[in-house]
Amino acid sequence: MKTWFKSGQPWIWLSGGAIGICLVAVIGLLLLIAVRGLSYFWPSDIQSIVYVEQDGSEKNIIAEIYEETEVEAAQLRQAGMSVEGDDLIPRYLLKTGNRELYGLDFRTVIQPGIKSISQPEDIVVLERTEWGNFYGYIEHLTIDGEKVDQDTWQALEKQLERADTIRESIHHVERSEIGAINYQLEKLRLKQRRYELEHALTPEVIADLEEEKAVLNQQYSVLMEKLGQLYTEIRKNTVTMREAEGTVKDINIANIVSALQPNQLGVFGKLGAYFGKIGEFLLDEPREANTEGGVFPAIFGTVMMVLLMAVVVTPFGVISAIYLREYAKQGPITRLIRISVINLAGVPSIVYGVFGLGFFVYFLGGSIDALFYPEALPAPTFGTPGLFWSSLTLALLTVPVVIVATEEGLARIPRAIREGSLALGATKAETLWRVVIPMSSPAMMTGLILAVARAAGEVAPLMLVGVVKLAPTLPLDGNFPFLHLDRKFMHLGFHIYDVGFQSPNVEAARPLVYATAFLLVLVIVLLNLAAISIRNRLREKYKALES
Repeated sequence: MKTWFKSGQPWIWLSGGAIGICLVAVIGLLLLIAVRGLSYFWPSDIQSIVYVEQDGSEKNIIAEIYEETEVEAAQLRQAGMSVEGDDLIPRYLLKTGNRELYGLDFRTVIQPGIKSISQPEDIVVLERTEWGNFYGYIEHLTIDGEKVDQDTWQALEKQLERADTIRESIHHVERSEIGAINYQLEKLRLKQRRYELEHALTPEVIADLEEEKAVLNQQYSVLMEKLGQLYTEIRKNTVTMREAEGTVKDINIANIVSALQPNQLGVFGKLGAYFGKIGEFLLDEPREANTEGGVFPAIFGTVMMVLLMAVVVTPFGVISAIYLREYAKQGPITRLIRISVINLAGVPSIVYGVFGLGFFVYFLGGSIDALFYPEALPAPTFGTPGLFWSSLTLALLTVPVVIVATEEGLARIPRAIREGSLALGATKAETLWRVVIPMSSPAMMTGLILAVARAAGEVAPLMLVGVVKLAPTLPLDGNFPFLHLDRKFMHLGFHIYDVGFQSPNVEAARPLVYATAFLLVLVIVLLNLAAISIRNRLREKYKALES
């Protein structure tokens, strides 16, 4: 036994066991997040329930069984419910929807109060742009002023397809065409203001500007008329729905995102609806205080911010590491700098956010506005939180990681290779540029991988330097300069925080927290896999030289 301990085998097994436990814990956590998040998109069957209230009255409920738990009968009696026995009583959380009628999306019932339960095939679930889902039966449709009460489901599907086409046209006119005109009008306004500041606003200049404005205003009027026609077209048809208690409500088809009869769907039908909902989640914009709809702006903002951060942090980190390793005189000052760099990696991220707000946003951004955008003042251009400052703040946060990893890579290059290059007549700079840096590039990619992994999940500093709850436009559009670094943006990490802790509808938002968290992990993994693939290729390319 003593010999076995001296051989070091116990520590090898202990290390292996610790790594195994960590892997199991990580995989288990990811599976939990994936199951909780992805199950949200499955089209569950809808139940028609006759429930006996505590006062003895019967109530009809159309709902999805959202969650099932068991509670002690004594606990229910303490809450004022009349139940018998001491056994565990099933309790159901029902998603009833119809928020404008009931006030809430959910209600709780207990098993003893359920008189009957069934699954009528003609129950319809309407997903709406506001007020959440509506559960009920189709009474009739009103199309072009005419009542349609035959083949109502087929008629509703056709109207929804038509509404989707019109909605796409509205989106294109609003975001692309009218957005471009508004952008040009704003540029003309700023151009006129600049002439005023330069005392060069002559009558001829004013005439030219007014002529350009007149052309743009004419185009704007034509587009607004077209937009009004599209809104009139999409809003003129309605579907009349009847909820469980018999209340009838007219719902404008323009406000319906999708309609489904889940009780009629088979396995393949539900699979199609399931992947369709996942597609909407990935590609659509958020609705209803971020508790419904998709997260595409947050995905785009996260990826764009990480890419910009990588573009900034890589050269600065690599150059700093090269200087510390190859050029700086190795002494007390260099060691102090190296220790300081390592300690910077342990500074809380919120401190970087405060620094970014003060230095990047207010100092640099305010100076840029004063020098290059005086016509826009007092409205800030770069003197306000935005995508560029968020990327710089995260680059500052992650640069110690890149420096340390790059230094380790430079230290691994054999001295004989450097001397061989110098012996062949190359200068130190040429040796560094053509031999040392290419061979240490895998270590640089390792530093970038670690930087991306940390930066993509940061939230605290971004709340101060650019991330918002809802961004009206993406930082990338068709207007010059196309990539607008001054705009605020959405981020998956902040989206998780907002939905999980700031949502007015906690129960409805909870599955989206899991789904968005799983998506954030996937985005980080994909970014890291891309970097790892590049690193492995570089490693294979220079493996022969290292050996």
